Amino acid sequence: MAGTRLNSIITNAKQLLKSPSRNTNNQQGVPKGHFTVYVGDCEKKRYVVPLSYLNQPAFQELLKRAEEEFGFNHPMGGLTIPCKEEAFMDITCQFS
Repeated sequence: MAGTRLNSIITNAKQLLKSPSRNTNNQQGVPKGHFTVYVGDCEKKRYVVPLSYLNQPAFQELLKRAEEEFGFNHPMGGLTIPCKEEAFMDITCQFS
């Protein structure tokens, strides 16, 4: 059941990223194969991350938390990750 839910979360995230009405990445200088996320408790900071992060279990957990807190319809047009910026950096630095 948890695996099915996680697959659903990833699928929803990918659909959001492909949505032409939401995808303003090309206008904002986001390279092909990347997407934007907004991270932070109060003030959200924008990060450009590679699509390959969607395959990382730790990033998938962040997406799960994002869906639970915000859903995938966000007015900023990107995914909002509900965690401290330092925690996000610690997790994503492990992917390189």
